[in-house]
Amino acid sequence: MTADPWIDRFSAQLAQERRLSAHTVCAYRRDLGALAAFGARRKLGAWGDFDAAQLRAFAAALHGRGLGARSIQRCLSAVRTFYDFLMREGACTRNPAIDVRAPKSKKRLPSTLDADQMGRLLSFRTNDSLSARDKAIMELFYSSGLRLAELVGLSIAALDLGDRTVRVLGKGNKTRIVPVGRQAIDALRLWLKERAALRLGGIDTLFVGRNGRPLSVRAVQLRVATWGRRQGIGMHVHPHMFRHSFATHLLESSGNLRGVQELLGHANIGTTQIYTHLDFQRLATVYEAAHPRARRRT
Repeated sequence: MTADPWIDRFSAQLAQERRLSAHTVCAYRRDLGALAAFGARRKLGAWGDFDAAQLRAFAAALHGRGLGARSIQRCLSAVRTFYDFLMREGACTRNPAIDVRAPKSKKRLPSTLDADQMGRLLSFRTNDSLSARDKAIMELFYSSGLRLAELVGLSIAALDLGDRTVRVLGKGNKTRIVPVGRQAIDALRLWLKERAALRLGGIDTLFVGRNGRPLSVRAVQLRVATWGRRQGIGMHVHPHMFRHSFATHLLESSGNLRGVQELLGHANIGTTQIYTHLDFQRLATVYEAAHPRARRRT
């Protein structure tokens, strides 16, 4: 089973028909490989030999190896999608993963920077093309709430400096147009001048490295973390922190949850509602610090 061609066919379907990223396809293959290895140890010769009890035992084995609830949920989701594919192809008659659930994970509020921390992070001088590019990246992250994959996939044509908007290709190949703030526009103008000097020819990707190639996801993560340390933020700064901060600060100022949902590109408003918890957490902290009946006696 570990060399079963169904995994290859499924991976090809994910990449070619559903157009999932290479990173996502790799994660699906890894999860299915773990299931195949589990089946081999239990002498299961085909995918149809699995039942719900076997899959629960698989989830329990993952938990016993120290995997968190979120990782197990992701793995079982991959298995359910795989069995749906096998059923469509006539290789299985049922999906044994339908009723198998992972342990519930604790809901963790995303990390954010407050307005002062964000101001300090973005207050560095740009004295070369590298710093100009990095500032444009971070200003755009915070200005428009982009996902990391959305930002690295941007083309120059997606940016309309005159209209102060950017056209973003989000999850599920859904396109949305979001506004770009004044300071981000200024940073982008400077970066475009630096980029033009690189003479990249026909490359249309907005953010590139010194070698002229499009920036990778990992490169952006490393640059953002580096600037977080240089600016003395005191915590690990990662690209998604800009998106969380964008949503939190916007919700605090406007109170318009539906508007924040549209700007973030969330299909379900329930995904956006986590930022109402962040806002309440801030208000609760202020209340406890300021209200005479809330202060703890020392």
